[in-house]
Amino acid sequence: MLTLSVPPTARERHHWHAQGDGMTGRRRLTAASGPYESALPARIADLELTLPPALAADIEEATAALSRFDDYARMSLGPASTTLGPMSSILLRTESASSSQIEQLTAGARQLALAELEQTTSQNARIVMGNVRAMEAALDLAEKLDQEAILAMQRILVEEQPASERYAGRYRDSLVWVGTSAVSPIGASHIAPQAKYIGPAMADLVRFMDRLDLPTLLQAALAHAQFETIHPFENGNGRTGRALVHALLKARGLVTTTTAPLSAGLLKQTSTYYRALTTYREGEAAPLVTCFTEAALFAASSGTQLVDDLSAELEASAQAMQGLRRQASAWKVLPHLVAHPVINAAFLERRLGLNQVAAQRALSQLVDRRVLEERSGLKRNRVWSSPVVWCMSGDPSSV
Repeated sequence: MLTLSVPPTARERHHWHAQGDGMTGRRRLTAASGPYESALPARIADLELTLPPALAADIEEATAALSRFDDYARMSLGPASTTLGPMSSILLRTESASSSQIEQLTAGARQLALAELEQTTSQNARIVMGNVRAMEAALDLAEKLDQEAILAMQRILVEEQPASERYAGRYRDSLVWVGTSAVSPIGASHIAPQAKYIGPAMADLVRFMDRLDLPTLLQAALAHAQFETIHPFENGNGRTGRALVHALLKARGLVTTTTAPLSAGLLKQTSTYYRALTTYREGEAAPLVTCFTEAALFAASSGTQLVDDLSAELEASAQAMQGLRRQASAWKVLPHLVAHPVINAAFLERRLGLNQVAAQRALSQLVDRRVLEERSGLKRNRVWSSPVVWCMSGDPSSV
């Protein structure tokens, strides 16, 4: 069995007095009151690690796979390719949706696309799109991963959530825990540190992320686990922590062209992932690192396949448009359908700078060639979808 020792999380004893919430009876409130132990995160900025050879080999293999994926995306699409940006967008959305789904925040592919057009009634879809924007912010802020950058990620992540102004972009000032009870931390699977410890613990974490002497994937896994142990925010800790992983991967130059769907790999082994976080707090990091190496291998494989499949579907759509003059507006729209399988006229006007007449003409040209279909049946606020790319999203029934 592989082992990688890290300092265990200490505990601090406190007493909890459960407050009434209007929905919990007096008897249950009494049972919810009593002693509990909150976390005292170990300092890891100067942590010395001894990697077992087998674990080091796993990290090297997963790192090489991510690097090959990044190179493949760059070589397949090319820096001048009109599809590189859209391909990156759909991979980013895949990663963001998977990260949200780990926390039981799900939204159908159609609702996510409509959320980008601001035409959805799904609160979950708006929240998941907040995760997309937080991921974008994480990548933009990768060059300077300090506490301000992390606060900015969380603020963008939660701004679509009700009452988010109470906790967006600031560390929490109250106790939080991971568990099923809303009124008491007693019995929770993880009770985060008291609020007064957040600042020093986050400063230590930033120092750890600044180190250049550790394998990137190892550093990202440990930084993520430490972040989740600190749980510095009232809301959005898991998604912010996974966005932080991608910021580190970019900062260290491992994945710079696009986004590897690491959370999709974690989603395949959610229970293992959560157990590994608990084991990390107990002083053993090997299961966590293994979880991340396996997620990285899955991300590299599935990401490469997605690039290939979407490229093929894009080529098929281009073939359907043969005979249409190359100056036609429809050709400008085509690469954007990879990342935006649901569009409307306003999107084309805003994103491509087309005027109203050109936007409607492009939509008609794409419909005539069966690249797009109009399925809303509305006279106003009409939307068009790409049926082939839509099926690639894994949710064709939602169209």
